[in-house]
Amino acid sequence: MSARILSPQALARSHAPILDFLAPRTITSCTSSASRQRRRHQSTAATSPVGHSASTRNNAPTPQDASHSNLNPPTNNATVSSNPPKPSAPIHELTRTQRDFLSSALRVNQTGELAAILIYAAQSPLLVKKHPHLRPLMKHMYDQEAGHYKFFNEVIAKHRIRPTAMTPVWTAAASFLGWSTAFLGREAAMACTEAVETEIGTHYNEQVRVLLDWSRKCEERGETLGPELEALVGQLRRIRDEELEHLDHAVENDAKEARPYEVLTEGIRAGCRGAIWVSERV
Repeated sequence: MSARILSPQALARSHAPILDFLAPRTITSCTSSASRQRRRHQSTAATSPVGHSASTRNNAPTPQDASHSNLNPPTNNATVSSNPPKPSAPIHELTRTQRDFLSSALRVNQTGELAAILIYAAQSPLLVKKHPHLRPLMKHMYDQEAGHYKFFNEVIAKHRIRPTAMTPVWTAAASFLGWSTAFLGREAAMACTEAVETEIGTHYNEQVRVLLDWSRKCEERGETLGPELEALVGQLRRIRDEELEHLDHAVENDAKEARPYEVLTEGIRAGCRGAIWVSERV
């Protein structure tokens, strides 16, 4: 059946429903003769003096109406909240000591993540060649460390924090540590990861504790650390948890079977603590 385009008058005379919920009604249907006569009558009555006075009397407010409007004044569409929002707390201005703490902490974090990348990069070729099943795990841990390093690089660049001057030394030391422990075997490589992540996890925990203590003292004074430092606390917690996850992976892969375990792990942990102490200051 061919479609016909109806004129507005023909569409008005038709009985096709108009879908008001899709679009507003724009076409008025034809009225009956009675409706037209009624409109003419109303128009005539409006122009006559009698009709005008009657209309005025009918439209005048009655005492009851006035009383009702006084008792129930019209409500404003804009609702007034009974609990207005509290003004945001002022952001605490860091002291010189606090700024120095953050600078040294972030400098150490950036250096530590670089060292972790280099350790895994040096371990992976030897470990994966002898133990192919470790390839996904080594890649997973390497990728997470690379993400941590990228984050801290962005932070220190944004705030113009200088990296440690010991970066060339730590680069060589981390590469040698990774290669030598992988050469000793899978257990020694995993013991290295356990020792490093134990110290790094402790270091991140200390930073989170200090920042939370700052936040508590700010709240007592009616201040806040500000969104950037609050976000940093969340990032430090996330990175700490991922580092401790690496520690768990190392233990699951026989880190404690390394020989000599105590000498190896305690020596690596002491080296990490020394590197942290130097990087905080140099």
